[in-house]
Amino acid sequence: MGKVAIFLSSLEGGGAERVMLNLAEGFCKNGLGVDLILVKREGSYLTQIPANVKVINLEKKRLLQSLPALVNYLKKERPLAVLSALEDTNLVALGAKFFSGVSTQVVVTVHNTLSQESRNATSLKRKIIPYVVSWFYPWADAVIAVSQGVAKDLTKLGLRSRNLKVIYNPIVTPQMKAKIQQPPEHSWLAPGEPPVILGVGRLTKQKDFSTLIEAFAKVRQQQPARLIILGEGAERLQLETLAQKLGVAKDLDFPGFVDNPYAYMAGAAVLVLSSAWEGFGNVLVESMLAGTPVVSTNCESGPAEILANGKYGKLVPVGDSEAMAKAIAQTLAESPDSKLLQKRALDFSLEKALSQYQQLLPLN
Repeated sequence: MGKVAIFLSSLEGGGAERVMLNLAEGFCKNGLGVDLILVKREGSYLTQIPANVKVINLEKKRLLQSLPALVNYLKKERPLAVLSALEDTNLVALGAKFFSGVSTQVVVTVHNTLSQESRNATSLKRKIIPYVVSWFYPWADAVIAVSQGVAKDLTKLGLRSRNLKVIYNPIVTPQMKAKIQQPPEHSWLAPGEPPVILGVGRLTKQKDFSTLIEAFAKVRQQQPARLIILGEGAERLQLETLAQKLGVAKDLDFPGFVDNPYAYMAGAAVLVLSSAWEGFGNVLVESMLAGTPVVSTNCESGPAEILANGKYGKLVPVGDSEAMAKAIAQTLAESPDSKLLQKRALDFSLEKALSQYQQLLPLN
């Protein structure tokens, strides 16, 4: 077997980066060489790079500056395939193949509903991404959408289905199962404390934690509860101000980025995904593996597919704090069927995703 390259800007703590590290680990275990090519060697996930993965740091300040170095890498190393994630990085990977003239396959992965992302963007660069994608993604040997909803969105943007394939994110790994068993480092998750509602994600407009805080304030009027939101981002101050305004600041904590969010999930009473849009919704699977019930917005795209249209967790309209509060209260009042949730989570295992990737990639 040969070698696969995974190309990322950095290892900042996002769902796409986590997925790529999971795939890297799986490829290594299956006997493939894996080069992890980073524009900048930085980010919260640096400590989680699998031991057998070779890290190539291009040491560039900007993504576009990495193009000549990536062209040289492809000419010299000639991996069987390059796997990339996120739109800017995907475009550079496609450009590098074009300029290098090598036969290496480039497989780009799409982790978000791009039409929604573009509608909510403030920068021109983000607003035109759907058009850029429709021009350049046909150059890819394959385009992987992380949910049927993302694939449908790409088709609407004009991408032909010929090289478009859906592979759900590889979420469940042996390491995650071990981390779920570890005690969470938070006093609120100790036995005998009020139930904890958990949110996990970047503090950005997409994740819409404002609606979650408003829903939490409504739940707090009915019963004792606490809210923990894991993650960092530009909206932290705005969210803290909202909590003060609603009078729930003393029952809300923002620990930031934590190394083991899975232990928090295991200790929480319910996890809530409040996003305005998604590509998949990794945290839903992670929480279900921990046996913890979930409530999610029925946003495009991913949550309804993961939860089988409400079979495995309540779905509520985007931005509706009243409906979210009601779903949270109902979930807190019910006894979760942890075994059912855990069984469903296993549908999104690394093994299942790997077999699909390995059928797709020219690995022999």
